[in-house]
Amino acid sequence: MKIILTGSLGHISQPLTRELVQQGHAVTVISSNSEKQKAIEALGATAAIGSIEDLTFLTATFTGADAVYTMLPPPTFFDHNFDLMAHCRMLGNNYAQSIQQSGVKRVVHLSSIGAHLDKDSGLILMHHELESILKKLSDVAITFMRPVAFHYNLLAFLPLIKNTGRMSSNYGAGDKVAWVAPADIAAAIADEIVTPITGRKVRYVASDELTCNEVASILGAAIGKPDLKWILITNEEMQNRLEGIGLNPRIAAGLVEMQSSMHNGEFFQDYYLNRPTVMGKVKLNEFAKEFAAAFHQQ
Repeated sequence: MKIILTGSLGHISQPLTRELVQQGHAVTVISSNSEKQKAIEALGATAAIGSIEDLTFLTATFTGADAVYTMLPPPTFFDHNFDLMAHCRMLGNNYAQSIQQSGVKRVVHLSSIGAHLDKDSGLILMHHELESILKKLSDVAITFMRPVAFHYNLLAFLPLIKNTGRMSSNYGAGDKVAWVAPADIAAAIADEIVTPITGRKVRYVASDELTCNEVASILGAAIGKPDLKWILITNEEMQNRLEGIGLNPRIAAGLVEMQSSMHNGEFFQDYYLNRPTVMGKVKLNEFAKEFAAAFHQQ
């Protein structure tokens, strides 16, 4: 198959590229960074250097593909003038138009847990918005991949642990959270993108289901702090912390609302109704080694 991947050589796209090339597919990786071209080619893929904001480039790159993988780049957290939802709508419309104009019939889109919600999910509303845009396409088979909380996002707690000796946020303690490793997401996408479907499909991807207390225990043991705790703080405290490190206040509010939804359980309701039958292979205990290495390097 001829498969086009967005996401350059990120946490998911790099192992996804490697897996699909090993399966014998003709893979093209879109990257806005020309310095990534040699690394992409070293994996056995073709590099398409350009921006997903460029509709003409995107359409030309998608043309002739059997399947495409689309995703949203990480938002710009610290630019106070950045309009996240407007940017998301622009990219979503670019994807929809390029898919339609190129004639692509099979799409796998990286969405998120919580994308079923049309309110009270904070930053994840951008994924709900983009799913809604893509759902308007006709005669295109689309799988919406909805991974859960990423293991590597836990690295954001490193400065807090260093400075306070604990983890804290407006979700935590006994809250049960589903976690996933990027490698497991890549494996699921590699499986899904070569699987024929009709219409629309939602597929959740998870590696672990752990309480935040259990997460703190695993990470604490790995870094030599077996008494590490993950405590709950208020939404207001969380907002103040995020703004205090320079986040765009609207982005900060989106993170706080998302995490509040995680705390009250609404965020995970659809996941538990449609959880994967097989969990991913990479467990938090394995990620804890990476976490510990990063902790000791700080």
